[in-house]
Amino acid sequence: MTRLLLRADLRRCVASQIRMASDQLGELGKGVGKGGGGGGSIREAGGAFGKREAAEEERYFRQKEREQMEALRKHHAEEIEHHKKEIERLQKEINRHQGKIRKLKHDD
Repeated sequence: MTRLLLRADLRRCVASQIRMASDQLGELGKGVGKGGGGGGSIREAGGAFGKREAAEEERYFRQKEREQMEALRKHHAEEIEHHKKEIERLQKEINRHQGKIRKLKHDD
């Protein structure tokens, strides 16, 4: 449950940062001097092609972000699995040592 809340908070935070950044830039793809900034001849020209180029760029970065998030999730899942195996190994060691202690007490 807390993971879902944390994820939702993270999404809201990222979305608000993107919105704030876009407010400062103006409308992307509008052309040079109109808030769209530079970024290539197509975007500098503005108009429909500039808007399309800006949209393609945004789509590309959203896709990259999704890929990075998926890689991060996979990494954390692998780390969790590794730690679970390590816990199992250490629990076996504990049991082995406890058995030795019981054997020593029994021999007394």
